[in-house]
Amino acid sequence: MVKTDHSQEMLALLKELFEERIPFNKVLGIRFRSLDLEQVCLEIRMKEELIGNFAKGVLHGGVISAILDVTGGVVAMVDLIQRMKEHSIEELSKKLINVGTIDLRVDYLRPGKGAYFSATGVTMRTGHKVAVIRSELHNDQGLLIAAGTGTYIVG
Repeated sequence: MVKTDHSQEMLALLKELFEERIPFNKVLGIRFRSLDLEQVCLEIRMKEELIGNFAKGVLHGGVISAILDVTGGVVAMVDLIQRMKEHSIEELSKKLINVGTIDLRVDYLRPGKGAYFSATGVTMRTGHKVAVIRSELHNDQGLLIAAGTGTYIVG
C-alpha cells in the first residue's frame, strides 16, 4: 500500500482554522508570517483594542500570553503533522483536534511597544502524550518582549 504525505494539506488547513475560524484569534488579528514543517511564525499588529496600559499604550499581558500559547499549540500540531505525515487525514485530524494546553509559563521581559509583534516557537521535547514548546514574542524592532514555555497534550 502506498502511503501519501498529507502534511502540506494539513498545514493549509491549520492556517485557515487559526486565521479564519477561531473567533478569538480573529479578535487578536493573528496571521501567519510563515507556516511549514521547519518554522512557525505568527504575527499580530498593534491596535487600540489590544492595549493594556492606556497611559503607556503597551500591549496587554493577556494578549502576549495568548499569542505565545497559540504559537506553542501550532508548533505542537506541526510536530504531530511531521511525525504522522503518512497517516490518513482522518487519523491525523483526530490527533490534532485533541491538542490542548496543559500549562503555560510566561516571562514578561519588556513592555509591549511596537507596530507589530511576531511569535515563533521551537519544540524542546515531544513524547507520546506531551510536548514542551518554547515560544518567543518580538516587536517590530526585533526586541524580545516575552518568552513562554508551554506543555501541550498531543496524545
